[in-house]
Parts: sequence; C-alpha cells; structure tokens
Amino acid sequence: MVYKWHSLFKKGRESLEDDPMPGRSIEVTTPELIQKVEKLVLDDARLKKKQLAEMVGVSDTTTFKILHDHLGMTKVSARWVLRMLTSPQKQQRVECSRAFLDLCNEDKDGVLSRIVTGDETWVHHYEPESKQDSMQWHKKSTAPPKKFKVSQSAGKLMATVFWDSEGILLIDYKDKGVSITEEYYASILERLKEAIKQKRGGKLTKGVLLLPDNAPVHKWASIF
Repeated sequence: MVYKWHSLFKKGRESLEDDPMPGRSIEVTTPELIQKVEKLVLDDARLKKKQLAEMVGVSDTTTFKILHDHLGMTKVSARWVLRMLTSPQKQQRVECSRAFLDLCNEDKDGVLSRIVTGDETWVHHYEPESKQDSMQWHKKSTAPPKKFKVSQSAGKLMATVFWDSEGILLIDYKDKGVSITEEYYASILERLKEAIKQKRGGKLTKGVLLLPDNAPVHKWASIF
C-alpha cells in the first residue's frame, strides 16, 4: 500500500482522501414490483427470501420490506393437524355442528347435562419428583447431589376415562399387549352404558350425547 500511494503521488496526486465510490443503485419499490412478489409468493408459499430476490432482480432487503411492510406477510411453520378430512367428512362435521347449535338454542343447560366425554392417557408406574422436592442442603466445598432421570418406559399402561358434568363415570385400564380395536372399544362403550344406568338414573332416557376427545365425528355412532 505504501508503494501504491508513493506511485500515485509521484504521478501528481495531491488528495489524501479515497476516490468516490459509485455504490449500489437505489432500488425503488413500485406497485408492479410488489404485485410481482405477491404473485410469486401466492404460487409457491415456500419460496425463500433469497430466491424471491433473485427472481425479481432486487436485494434481499427490498424483498423483505415488500413482504413485511407492503404485503403484511410473515413466515410461519405449518401447523400439524390430526388427520386430513375428505369433503364429505368435512360436510358431515358442519352438519353435526349445526345440529348441536340447534340443540343448545332450544335448551342449553339440558344439552350440557346430557354430554358424556372421554379421553385416553398414559399412567406411569412411578411418581416423578419435582425439582423443588429434590432440593437439599449441602456444603459449598462439596459436589452438588445428583439426580438420575427415570425413564417413562419403565412401566406404563393406558387408561380410558369417561365423565360428565357431575363427575367420573368409568375408568378402564387396558391390559398390556391388548390392541385398541373396534370390538375392544365397543365393549368399553357397553360398560359405559351400564355405568350411566347405575350412577346417573334417567340420563339414558333423556338421551346421551357422546363426545370423545379428538375423535373423528364421521366414525362415531352412538349406541345409546
């Protein structure tokens, strides 16, 4: 660099400042550019910012500004759903929802008292100790106590619980190695029917609305 400057001054240069740089041309965000970016994103929502910038011929910064400020878009992860429903299944859910709303409009309290819901949960063969419970005194000069994690696979079983607005109706513990089939679940529902007869006199006469948690409505048929 010293030799370079010496050569420049020897040729007649007098200024100590750097020569002006042309820099990057200023990009103008036009309505046409915004529309072009919007069309590309609507055609393929998974395009990356860098890919969009190359496709429209502008910088990453300008592309981000168009997406965020002009189009009001942000990139989010896809949400997991339980299952993909067909058009008839979706229509059936709409019809069931409308029928339920009609029932609520007629007698809201009466409908809520008729609902029986259920869900499954894993019951583990140990009681996890909280961090607060595991705290103990020790001297600063000694090593802190260690706590080993208990594997949840040490032992567990599946419990199916049914309840209504008044409390628990039935708890079923699935035996190890038994698969949940249509026949198995049908037997549970028959036991649930008997439990309702014993614990909720007159409930079956009014009509029970079975509402299992996360169950596909198009597969359920009430046995009550």
